[in-house]
Amino acid sequence: MLHVKPIKKNPVLFGTLIILGLFTLITFLDTAGFYTYIEKSSLWVRQWFGKFYLYLGLGCVLLIIILALSPFGKKKLGGAQTKPEFSLWAWIAMLYSAGMGSGILLRAVQEPVFMWRNPPIQSGLDTKIIALEYTFYQWGFTAWAFYGIFALIIGYSLFKKEGTALVSATISTLQNRAKLRISIDILASLTTVFGLIAAIALGATQITGGLNHLFSQELDIGTAIALTILIATIAFLSVWGGMHKGIKRISQLNILVTLALLLFVFAQGEMVYFLKQLAIAGFAYIKDFIPLSLAIGKYNPGEQFLTDWTYYYWAFWLAWAPFTGIFIARISKGRSIRQLLLGVLLIPSLGTFIWFTVFGESAFSLIEQWESYNGEFNNVFSSIFMFLQHYPMATFLNIVTLILLVGFLVTSADSAVFVLSMFSDKGRINPKKSHRLIWSVSISIFAIALLLLGNAKPDIDVLQALQKLLIITSLPFALFMVVMVSFFLRKIILTYRFKTK
Repeated sequence: MLHVKPIKKNPVLFGTLIILGLFTLITFLDTAGFYTYIEKSSLWVRQWFGKFYLYLGLGCVLLIIILALSPFGKKKLGGAQTKPEFSLWAWIAMLYSAGMGSGILLRAVQEPVFMWRNPPIQSGLDTKIIALEYTFYQWGFTAWAFYGIFALIIGYSLFKKEGTALVSATISTLQNRAKLRISIDILASLTTVFGLIAAIALGATQITGGLNHLFSQELDIGTAIALTILIATIAFLSVWGGMHKGIKRISQLNILVTLALLLFVFAQGEMVYFLKQLAIAGFAYIKDFIPLSLAIGKYNPGEQFLTDWTYYYWAFWLAWAPFTGIFIARISKGRSIRQLLLGVLLIPSLGTFIWFTVFGESAFSLIEQWESYNGEFNNVFSSIFMFLQHYPMATFLNIVTLILLVGFLVTSADSAVFVLSMFSDKGRINPKKSHRLIWSVSISIFAIALLLLGNAKPDIDVLQALQKLLIITSLPFALFMVVMVSFFLRKIILTYRFKTK
């Protein structure tokens, strides 16, 4: 039997579900008004806080490097004798699946091609290198630095100070301010839910698009709903099994399939040329990282481009940082702070750079062979399928990609449900299964409702609106991150001074 406290006695769970219900009702009653409000508000956040996001991103990257290379980096999460709970391979698979997931499939071809045909900067390099460099920039160190900062501070609280996995627990002065503490944790839960619903609904839409392309017919909304139920069911079984039996195994399988697909495309092209382009673009990215991060001089792509792309991405990564960071913290027990920070910053970034180089350069070559380009790779939902159509065993590759999309959506869902369960179960690192059930069911219901709403209002891009809602919710976390980091640095400096006296 599952023992569940009455939901009303759980302020984080109750508050989150009530706000979600009200939000859904308002959205159904005034979809057009909701869309307009979200559009204007997200644009306001990017226009007024975009530069702040850039400075925050650069600061997080530099802080991670400094802390990792300092004597503080030697400390272990969980004590000097604690062994890592997960192997390096399992750890990388889980953090990458949670942190990026299906996004690398959505953008694998579409984004590098867009950057190539619309170079954001004029640095004197070849436009292909600029395209790869800027794609690296938007998917590289900064995104993982946002995740890494949360992972460090939550992990330190969990395994060094025996605290909880709640976002509010990172600031000690909130211990006696219950209402503010609960509000912060509810906001973290809401942002996680919004991000997860958007990811599942977008993923189901992309998979439906892939099936349309594969079978040359238009499938209806019923297909997307069935896919959502399938994804939610597999995710529930995974999260019910826990970290070791469920989440770890599916994450590892995802990465193995991803590597197989990457190696296949890599082997079909000019392998030495790929490596050369990766080295040139990677060097340019590292060399230009600070001016890119500050958008100064010739590295400033203009306010419109920054608003549409970089500010959008930074806000999106920030909105996902609490959930992803907490999940990474949860799986990092037994690792040193140096391993955690450098591992999170460098390993997934390098994997992403290789991925975009292979798929991006392959797409460039195809377009050059055609001698004319009619926007075949413009659509974020179908670009990867259009691309694979030009390779041997195209049908098989598309089927593998569809399976991989399902797998990544499952790992996004199961890790998010696990973190949500930690939130609602007082920050416990192994939340009760009853909480996992409640969140699994709730997420699937809201995702289906979103798909139905989008189908009922074809003139309004509801999925895009929900993504832009994350930009709005990212702002309080961006501000909170500054406070959180300040308290954390003060804490470790005082602790270090006390121990050295």
